[in-house]
Amino acid sequence: MKIIEAIELKKYYTRGIETVKALDGVNFDISPGEIVAIVGPSGSGKTTLMNLISCLDNASEGTLKIDGTDVTNLKESQLIMIRRDNIGFIFQQFYLIPTLTVKENIELPSIFANQKLSPELLNSVISKIGLTGKENLPVKMLNSGDKQRVSIARALIGSPRLIIADEPTGKLENKVRDDILKIFKELAEQNIAIFIATHDLELAENAHRIIHLQDGKIVPKEESDLYE
Repeated sequence: MKIIEAIELKKYYTRGIETVKALDGVNFDISPGEIVAIVGPSGSGKTTLMNLISCLDNASEGTLKIDGTDVTNLKESQLIMIRRDNIGFIFQQFYLIPTLTVKENIELPSIFANQKLSPELLNSVISKIGLTGKENLPVKMLNSGDKQRVSIARALIGSPRLIIADEPTGKLENKVRDDILKIFKELAEQNIAIFIATHDLELAENAHRIIHLQDGKIVPKEESDLYE
């Protein structure tokens, strides 16, 4: 079963008398264990597509399935459950609470979901992303690379089938970016699908597949403005 299936996905906005086609018939899928990068110039529709896949918005037309569930017309309460049970999020800005420790930041999704988190799972995730020995440090004491590691661990704590990463290496040096990419590849080997929106073409080239978005449509690489 595919983790993501998008079939003729469209998202239209009305701006005055104008209809803006943010997404105009997008078709693609992502399998378990696959790393897929989406690239495109500003205004290409990347943010709109990310919002739909993140279950933060509904499509105007078409079908979107997350792990086999058609989410196209679900209510917000149902979308919340899809996000909680299936998706982990990683952001460029980290969105960590600086005065809390590494461990406390990682625990937050379980606290918000009112779910008991086993110490074994917590320790396993901390070890997996290379923060053993730093778990009791306030995150304000960490460098940017370690903060992103905490963000990844927080995304993993709910055992998601899909991780959505929005510019995950945008603020990181090349070496740290390579370390994060290595973590992504290790997660993919565990059958987790990873969907990355990025302007970092070198990062994108290390994904299993690249989706080029232009004016709300998926286009061949040769037609992308990024390569002019």
